[in-house]
Amino acid sequence: MLFEGQAVRVQEVESGIYELTFDLQNEPVNKFNRVTLAELKESVSLLSAVKGIKGVLFSSAKDCFIVGADITEFSSLFADGEEALIAKLLEQHAIFSAVEDLPCPTVTAINGVAFGGGFELCLATDFRVMAEKAKVGLPEVKLGINPGWGGIVRLPRLIGVDNANEWICTGAEKRAAAALKDGAVDAVVSQDKVREAGLDLLRQCAAGKFDHQARRDEKQSPIKLNQIEQMMAFETAKGMIGAKAGPHYPAPLQAVKTIQKSCSLTRDKAIEAEVRGVAKLAGGPVVKALVGLFLKDQYVKKVSKGFEAKADKVKQAAVLGAGIMGGGVAYQSASKGTPILMKDINEAAIQLGLDEANKLLGGQLKRGRIDAAKMAATMNRIRPTLSYGDFGSVDLVVEAVVENQNVKQMVLAETEQHIADDAVLASNTSTISINALAKSLKRPENFCGMHFFNPVHRMPLVEVIRGEQTSEATIARTVAYATAMGKTPIVVNDCPGFLVNRVLFPYFGGFSGLLQDGADFRHVDKVMEGFGWPMGPAYLLDVVGIDTAHHADQVMAAGFPERMSHEGESVIDRMFNLERFGQKNNKGFYRYEMDRRGKPKKLADDEVDNLISGVVGQSRDFSDDEIIERMMIPLCIETVRCLEEAIVASPAEADMALIYGIGFPPFRGGVFHYLDEMGMATFCEMAGKYAELGPLYQPTEKMQQMAVSGEKYINNSVAN
Repeated sequence: MLFEGQAVRVQEVESGIYELTFDLQNEPVNKFNRVTLAELKESVSLLSAVKGIKGVLFSSAKDCFIVGADITEFSSLFADGEEALIAKLLEQHAIFSAVEDLPCPTVTAINGVAFGGGFELCLATDFRVMAEKAKVGLPEVKLGINPGWGGIVRLPRLIGVDNANEWICTGAEKRAAAALKDGAVDAVVSQDKVREAGLDLLRQCAAGKFDHQARRDEKQSPIKLNQIEQMMAFETAKGMIGAKAGPHYPAPLQAVKTIQKSCSLTRDKAIEAEVRGVAKLAGGPVVKALVGLFLKDQYVKKVSKGFEAKADKVKQAAVLGAGIMGGGVAYQSASKGTPILMKDINEAAIQLGLDEANKLLGGQLKRGRIDAAKMAATMNRIRPTLSYGDFGSVDLVVEAVVENQNVKQMVLAETEQHIADDAVLASNTSTISINALAKSLKRPENFCGMHFFNPVHRMPLVEVIRGEQTSEATIARTVAYATAMGKTPIVVNDCPGFLVNRVLFPYFGGFSGLLQDGADFRHVDKVMEGFGWPMGPAYLLDVVGIDTAHHADQVMAAGFPERMSHEGESVIDRMFNLERFGQKNNKGFYRYEMDRRGKPKKLADDEVDNLISGVVGQSRDFSDDEIIERMMIPLCIETVRCLEEAIVASPAEADMALIYGIGFPPFRGGVFHYLDEMGMATFCEMAGKYAELGPLYQPTEKMQQMAVSGEKYINNSVAN
């Protein structure tokens, strides 16, 4: 054994050929923390001194290769200023350059995930062999930064500028076939052959069959593009990438600029350009927000794993109600491997659910995500039924019938009679009290809410709602099932609207108030989209469905009358009474026509101003800041109320729920990050300007105390 540490070991596996294996102790995955980087540096130094060395294989003893840098350690560097960060990055770069400069051929055996710094290490070696189920990529732009350990320098020299722009600026994960096609890896083999294939490639290099030095020279030299080729490659990319990323996410455009600057330089000069590009971004607010979200997401996953550890696996599920929602639940369950019964009371509804699942799978087939065999296997996991005949073997049932308390109570009570005593019943309700629904059940401890967001296959969030009598075992099994479906479950306590809808309706209340005071809904939409929301409130109401919003508005008004009730007809009431339900019937605040891809296209509707006359006040101009403040203050205060009332357990979970559930702008880091960055004193002062608008704009007592003390929600721990 040449070296053995806590994360790296090096041994000679045959005459002259060494293997450097990553195996970070007491961790489920390999990552580049201080220990791993230090041991890699020491190991490479030792290998450089070995006389007669013929080759080095870089491999992993874990199921993944290296997932990337340890963000908890790395992000602390961002606070030290540009020059300190540049110095540290150059020091770390030297380790990767030492790998590239080893006095022998080098090969990486990519047996699993290799992201960020993990993939940058792969790029530093001469050749790469990849397992067919592995994934590689440089996802740094998703944290608001650029690759900082050679990705910007080496990848364009391997796969070409155009491909590298796409890889780096989207942060996409690449499967083996795509990586091989673009030239990022040299061979793809089955999982069990990846190590042996890497060793075989080293033997061939040692025998002179492959020129590793030529590959190395290519990676260390300027890219061979003349001025016209450079202009075509970069100026076009800047326009496209800048437009797609938008003004709030500077990292993709910065990446293109850095690639352009570095492509005409030799390796060491190009590395300096890369490092300065990273440092330029690192101290900005977007990086702080996105890194914070990454850590919150890790915390949410940790909470889910705690529940999963106490849960039995759901081997057989069922869904009641086979419409669009039921079909979406069935598709999601089946596509992730859990068989599901889909029950309804008539054949037409069953067919609608099957058609929904078939449509979603057909789209995946068309895009090449699955083949016909996988599509057939997934559809075979969905078993339609008109009876409860097989419900005795079901572990968990999702009720997804019409959003009506009496109907749901009747269906749940009926279902309870046909399932095992320990089976879980979960209601996919968006507003109805879980405690109220539980009153019809004999085993309320086995009942909870499981609120999916529409469309089920796209929306990552599932709210798991705990009722007063819900057992921990029920919550654990439901969380485990949601995770198995590929969703992010967040456990909340019961109240009208739970977390996400409870917070959303004060936001809509702010919108209605603006219109009553004479704002133009189109201007409000434009301003809020500029703030970072994926769609403005009027457009969002059309997408949600005005009928759905009208029903939920009544539930929220009854639940929180002091804040959410309103006198007279609101703009949502008017739209509902006019049967302008939004995209459901192609008319709402906007009108809709199907585009070439069969998706609703938003168009202006000149009739709307006359139709909402009387519930919209005399037209007047509002500044962008006033619109943002009047929309955001109620949402922020209601989110804080949910935390103070223990509806949600932590700021981290609340922030992730609103990002995954309603598209809160990620670059703003979540509601609690937004409040912390603004400062509670500033927020309360801002809210005070609108005190006459009523309780929706009144900060809680604790918020006012925090304004005095300077306390923040997220301090050393993302969870507190």
